[in-house]
Amino acid sequence: MMIVDDSMIARAVLSRMIESDGAFEISAVAGTAEDAIDALQSVKVDIILLDLEMPGAGGLKLIPDIVRAGVGARIMIVSSLADDGKEHAVQALALGAVDAMPKPGTGRFNGRFAEVLISRLKAIGFADDNRPLAQPIKLQGCGPLRAMPADPIGLLAVGASTGGIRSIASLFQALPPLIDVPILVTQHLPAPFMSVFARQLGIASRREAVVAEDGTRLLPDRIVIAPGDAHLTVEPAPGGHVVRLVREPSPSGCLPSVDPMFASAGVEFGSSAVGVIMTGMGRDGVEGARRLVACGGSILAQDEASCAVWGMPRAIIEAGLACAVMTPEKMGRRIASRTGDGTCR
Repeated sequence: MMIVDDSMIARAVLSRMIESDGAFEISAVAGTAEDAIDALQSVKVDIILLDLEMPGAGGLKLIPDIVRAGVGARIMIVSSLADDGKEHAVQALALGAVDAMPKPGTGRFNGRFAEVLISRLKAIGFADDNRPLAQPIKLQGCGPLRAMPADPIGLLAVGASTGGIRSIASLFQALPPLIDVPILVTQHLPAPFMSVFARQLGIASRREAVVAEDGTRLLPDRIVIAPGDAHLTVEPAPGGHVVRLVREPSPSGCLPSVDPMFASAGVEFGSSAVGVIMTGMGRDGVEGARRLVACGGSILAQDEASCAVWGMPRAIIEAGLACAVMTPEKMGRRIASRTGDGTCR
């Protein structure tokens, strides 16, 4: 692991916290993002803890360069800007960081913060031998790809986790300006980040994007986003469909979870429901995709090379639930082929 922070005290305290758990070892430290990029030429790490406020260009601007230099290392933001400046944290996640949490003052580097930090680091996991993401591995036990219906889409449901903000933006930028169907999104993010994410997604997609409330009406081309503390489901209502928020445990243990969204989309929209599963850790979405497919709907899975973490899409593919495996841009074109005009931007 590498720690990148301009404060010597912060580096020392974070190092002690992390090395108190035998699962981790500090291999390098750096005082600026530029120094980190230089160090990554000679040292390989699984995780990079990155502050955003540092001398030089700072951590935020250079995240893409750190991602390239780290060839597979995962970036965890630990910064005061991840709290007071939530927009900075969402920008960092969009640029390639996989998680973000606020850094307390150096006088409060203890107790609960250490527990949460270690837990989040273990959830991030390890780089895949630090190999470039463009080198795909062969699937073991991969199920066959399913046939995709050709009839018009009635609902688009998108699920993602680690690295998903950037992939979701790429998908929407590849879609036609109008597809005339409601759009649902479940992205694993803490609740405080959701309003910023909705605003940024609205700009990137050139569509209305709102954080779901119970009873939010589904409208053509409106993006409805699961809040950070509830699952997003849909149910019929006079004149169409509305959102229902539920907080029951999901098969994956995630909150929000992709499973309830996919399952309800299948029940209500049948063969006209299209689910998209994108980059993320774990297996969230598999059980919901199983229900969606059983109802006649179809699932598109993001390919390994374009994923930050190829966990959720891989689980869908290995379960034999995917109709196609492709980049977000190609997903946009495939979805466009089932809309009214089939044209892309």
